[in-house]
Amino acid sequence: MTVEPIVRTAVVGAGTMGNGIAEVLATAGKRVVLVDVSSSALERGMQAIRDRLRRRVQKQRMTAEEMKQALNRIESSGDLSAVAEAQLVIEAVVERLDVKKSLFAQLDEIADLEAILATNTSSLSVTAIASATKHPERVIGLHFFNPAPVMPLVEVVHGPLSEREVVDQAMAFVKEIGKDPVKVTDTPGFLVNRVARSFHSEAFRLVGDHVAEKQQVDRILRAAGFPMGPFELQDLIGIDINYAASCSVYEGYFHDPRFRPHPHQRQLVESGALGKKTGRGHYRYE
Repeated sequence: MTVEPIVRTAVVGAGTMGNGIAEVLATAGKRVVLVDVSSSALERGMQAIRDRLRRRVQKQRMTAEEMKQALNRIESSGDLSAVAEAQLVIEAVVERLDVKKSLFAQLDEIADLEAILATNTSSLSVTAIASATKHPERVIGLHFFNPAPVMPLVEVVHGPLSEREVVDQAMAFVKEIGKDPVKVTDTPGFLVNRVARSFHSEAFRLVGDHVAEKQQVDRILRAAGFPMGPFELQDLIGIDINYAASCSVYEGYFHDPRFRPHPHQRQLVESGALGKKTGRGHYRYE
């Protein structure tokens, strides 16, 4: 595996997480190619990066020259072969195991043999994703949190076949880009999402048991020191994403009642109320 400093990176998937991660890498001085087969998704992702960087300049958190340099480090492509020269490829596509396994099988053929292949999955098995490749030793999880440019924590997830040198290099890389890495083993929900299941499910149960309204739960938890209440956070994450994580952890622990999703989660997803990205979730957004 490569021991050279990682300077050439690729992010596959230009959605919220993908474009956020690309921004983190570019502002940390890394060259990034952002790949998405959807040209409209790619343009939206690039525009989201430009908009966020402009706001940082307006707030005097970076200079116009720094913004220009960061944008110059990002290329966009609709062709997966654009990852061929990257030393680190981070996947951030839809949270479905079949899709991710198919993508990793392709990355295994396209990417440099010395490249690290990382998945940004929040709860799927890194080991299962790695099984789609001929070289599972170079597959790890790099779980950034939304919004990636703001949230400092990154879970570095290693499966039983992940090579120690790969994990060590990923830990060092995450520190280098200004984030706070935590090494975790490949287990359902990893660390944060496993703990967060109770945060979200108990909030649903409180409201379902008519103990409090959603607004009250959010307000009280903010008053207790949380930056956001559980319902506000679900709207930001995407209720579909949060529900998928709940189901994945529930399945991963063989239907342990501790992790059972709440019926209202599924109802919201089925109704299309997915949070801020659709304009309505637990709350409405203009």
